[in-house]
Amino acid sequence: MEARGWRGWTLLVWVAAVTWLSADGRRVRQPRCPAGCICTKDNALCETVRSVPHTFPSDVVSLSFVKSGFNEITGGSFVHTPALQLLLFTANSFDLIDEDAFLGLPHLEYLSLAYNNLETLPKDVFKGMDALTKVDLRGNNLICDCKLKWLVEWMHHTNATLDQIYCSAPPIHQGKKINDLLPHSFDCITAEFASYQSLKFESISVDAFTFAEDQYVVFPQPFAGTCSFLEWDHVEMTFRPYDTIESTSTVVCKPMVIDGHLFVIVAQLFGGSHIYKRDASANKFIKIQDIDILKIRKPNDIETFLIDGESFFVIADSSKAGSTTVYKWNGNGFYSHQSLHPWYRDTDVEYLEISNKPHLILSSSSQRPVVYQWNRSQKQFDRRTDIPEMEDVFSVKHFRVKGDLFICLTRFIGDSKVMRWDGAMFKEVQTFPSRGSMVFQPVSIGKWQYAILGSDYSLTQVYQWEAKRGQFVPTQELNIQAPRAFSLVSIDDRVFLLASSFKGKTQIYEHLMIDLSH
Repeated sequence: MEARGWRGWTLLVWVAAVTWLSADGRRVRQPRCPAGCICTKDNALCETVRSVPHTFPSDVVSLSFVKSGFNEITGGSFVHTPALQLLLFTANSFDLIDEDAFLGLPHLEYLSLAYNNLETLPKDVFKGMDALTKVDLRGNNLICDCKLKWLVEWMHHTNATLDQIYCSAPPIHQGKKINDLLPHSFDCITAEFASYQSLKFESISVDAFTFAEDQYVVFPQPFAGTCSFLEWDHVEMTFRPYDTIESTSTVVCKPMVIDGHLFVIVAQLFGGSHIYKRDASANKFIKIQDIDILKIRKPNDIETFLIDGESFFVIADSSKAGSTTVYKWNGNGFYSHQSLHPWYRDTDVEYLEISNKPHLILSSSSQRPVVYQWNRSQKQFDRRTDIPEMEDVFSVKHFRVKGDLFICLTRFIGDSKVMRWDGAMFKEVQTFPSRGSMVFQPVSIGKWQYAILGSDYSLTQVYQWEAKRGQFVPTQELNIQAPRAFSLVSIDDRVFLLASSFKGKTQIYEHLMIDLSH
């Protein structure tokens, strides 16, 4: 009887070890130690297993993986072991750890991911693990880029302790202690131009302007013979038609606001050029003046500017018989103020200030770009110099970076260039292959300085200024057919890039900021 009693008690203990009662009284078999693992009372050690097992004994609170045969920890891998307090991975090689890999481990206190060839960790991988007191990340190849910025932020807020860990890359952080980095050590905000609206017409140039506290844009349509004005629809969030000026072979529609009145200089290849004024009472544009057809025979570009409070505009004339001419507002209309070098077939004119003095740069198909300086006593522009070794420049546009003056020079054949004013002359900074280019436009949005190089033969290239190099670097390509001009307009805290297209649909892009750490 005693022998049978002892054997019965042993059997009872064994049964109890492998079964327990379910909530409804049914007996349920307790999970055995998985193959490839060794389990003791509350510990489990797995070596060379090919995946995370889901059948550990319920009382396991410590789990270790050594030299595992899997390279990814998938989401929810440990939801079957919610009582875990210690989790170790040693001498593994992981390509990916899912952000939900450790989901369902509210009691985990110690997590060791040391020496697992990790290059990054997903954001929120420690979310919900409020009991953590120690995380070991030593011996990995962590890349301290924007994807890991969250870890630095987490380290500054968590109560868990971490041993010293180091960055393996990028070069700016290589060898640094991650523990010493700060969130602002990462520059993770970038931007791009995203397609926003496509307009159903071709255009040859574009201007944005503000009138009566509203923003407008205007596109000359040479084939349709109109200046097409658009306004922003604050409800539909699109640009919609506002008004038109009927014209012939239109190349430029240049808005100019003087004393609260809107004027538009309409340059045409045929039939002369004209000036219109917005009649507020009639709510339409009325022609008020013709431009001397003997001076302006083949207009190609118009610039407006102020000098000592007086309003001017200048028309670049590209005919052999015409003359690039400056016009001045006299209170009632515009009159010819000065003719600049006739017979030179000018294709572009740019107004800018050099050393706080007004200047014009004229581009021409027959000579190098010519720089004119304003003579304050004579109230005229005097020829100052030209830009050497820069023949066949179609246009010149300027921009500034931290007080330094630069110009973008567009060439249809050969390389376009960026040059910097050194105090006496423009010196070359950078060249850009640009076969087929008729626009190389710098645009500035907040801290971002761009240069957009359009081409008739390839995609439009967007370059961003990199301060450390002192040069532009390529950042994006845009698909625009035969681009001719770019302009910016800011509306409702949003910035749009307007892109005229001579052979396709005119395009509108929105400038969007992107946080690479998200």
